[in-house]
Amino acid sequence: MATSVILKLVCVMVASMVMTTPHVEAAVTCNVVASNLIACITYLKSGGAVPSTCCSGIKSLNAAATTTSDRQTACQCLKQLATSISGLKTGPTSTLPAKCGVSVGYPISASVDCSK
Repeated sequence: MATSVILKLVCVMVASMVMTTPHVEAAVTCNVVASNLIACITYLKSGGAVPSTCCSGIKSLNAAATTTSDRQTACQCLKQLATSISGLKTGPTSTLPAKCGVSVGYPISASVDCSK
């Protein structure tokens, strides 16, 4: 009898935990993208050596963008940022991930289709 009561109690507890699990928000937002890339702005405007803090940000962003949705969000944010910052050079922008040892899976350009 006691075993039956304990089993029922455990089932109710498990069901409650499953039903009250919080909704998980996307890991990547435009604020996350911007904060991870702020150290890259000077490099993207003038070239030269890539700052280690820039590569740290690129790697951190790449690690945070684990789902297709996250990567699409990051892509859209990158395009928005690129249009809002004057003086960015195409060369440094397109080669930045590779220089930091990161493969993002799509070319970095203003014309990239982020839905793919």
